[in-house]
Amino acid sequence: MIDIEEKKIVKKAAAGSAEAFEQLVLQYQTPIYNLCLRITGNPEDAADMTQESFLKAWRSLDSFHFEAAFSTWLYRLASNTCLDFLRSIKRRQELSLTVEDESGESQLLDLPDPAPTPESALLTSEENAHLNAAMGQLDPEQRRILTLRVVNDLSYTEIAAVLNIKEGTVKSRLARARENLRKKLLQTGNKTESNPSKQQKRKGGRSREL
Repeated sequence: MIDIEEKKIVKKAAAGSAEAFEQLVLQYQTPIYNLCLRITGNPEDAADMTQESFLKAWRSLDSFHFEAAFSTWLYRLASNTCLDFLRSIKRRQELSLTVEDESGESQLLDLPDPAPTPESALLTSEENAHLNAAMGQLDPEQRRILTLRVVNDLSYTEIAAVLNIKEGTVKSRLARARENLRKKLLQTGNKTESNPSKQQKRKGGRSREL
């Protein structure tokens, strides 16, 4: 479902409003950072890829035609950016962006620092060391689909839209990724996470399923 208010903000950003784009960055910087962190497995690389993803989003907003939710488009862009990074082993560090506003004047748009929040920092804490190590051993595509499901809490339908595949394919790929993750966890001797399909309690009482 496309959010009407968000659609207005996206249209303003696409028309050149730096202020509108900053609103989108503020709204999505944490989930995009978390996505990049899980796929790259490194906080510094995740920060770089978060910056790169938003830069790409700014430059290509005019190609977004609301055929899906903006979040779906952004997740796809960010995950592809991370995969390209892993394949090319290139690190891009861009700290700010110069844009033109509606009047044609250049201004410096400072993107918020995508450093880990207390919540996202848990992803790299000691209690998740085994899980992080196991995730890092997975194929990047399997790491991506697990990240979309677990970290970003997307439904099968949403993941299918992000990856541009059928929902049934999502389920089968997730099943293979879960099984491979389970094997990796067993190899590390991690008993608490040895069953990756079990429910894990989230902050606030919600649960998530790998």
